[in-house]
Amino acid sequence: MPPLALLAGGLATRLRPLTVKIPKSMLEVAGEPFIAHQLRLFRRKGISRVVVCTGYLGEMVEDFVGDGSRFALSVTYSPDGPALLGTGGTLAKARPLLGDTFMVIYGDSWLDTDYRAIVRAFSDSEKSALMTVFRNEDAWDVSNVEFDGTTIRCYDKHARTSEMKFIDWGLGLLGPRAFADWQGIEKFDLADLYGNLVRKSDLAGYEVKERFYEIGSFAGLAETTQLLKLPAP
Repeated sequence: MPPLALLAGGLATRLRPLTVKIPKSMLEVAGEPFIAHQLRLFRRKGISRVVVCTGYLGEMVEDFVGDGSRFALSVTYSPDGPALLGTGGTLAKARPLLGDTFMVIYGDSWLDTDYRAIVRAFSDSEKSALMTVFRNEDAWDVSNVEFDGTTIRCYDKHARTSEMKFIDWGLGLLGPRAFADWQGIEKFDLADLYGNLVRKSDLAGYEVKERFYEIGSFAGLAETTQLLKLPAP
């Protein structure tokens, strides 16, 4: 399995005042910091190496997770530094720790599915990157993806189309060609990288049937807390 980049550097302004003195990934969910739940999930899915991309109050994450050994993982860190780089810039900075091909997940997402099947789909696609998608129909959030079963045909968080039935599920795979057009650019978002690949028909898609959960909003935090209180299947 390729290594995984965990994007955990945002300011989490939607969750203030909870996140004034604590980073979002350290918020208590079902009795412990959310990142603990994520790391155990990653290990169950076959991940062995995680690079946590930190930002605001990132030292709290490092102090809690350490080298990852108590989660049976190898964990290292890539801090943004004094200025936020955007999700794409953060990943570009972390690439020396991640290697040519890696997975990426947002630090506020609970994504439980077959990770190995997604990795296989990316390898078979021969595209520069892969986005997982969920047939959302505007149910859980605003749908923003046109997907034809194999390739992402349109991805835009602002300009909606009637054909957007899917949503970015939150797990991606990036290969060695994914950053080719971003050399020397320090600050950009992962959405910009995806959009550029869509224009070149170079972004594979993989439909996930399980819905996503998140702690990026108060409603999502409450819902995910209830989910993770349930006994593990």
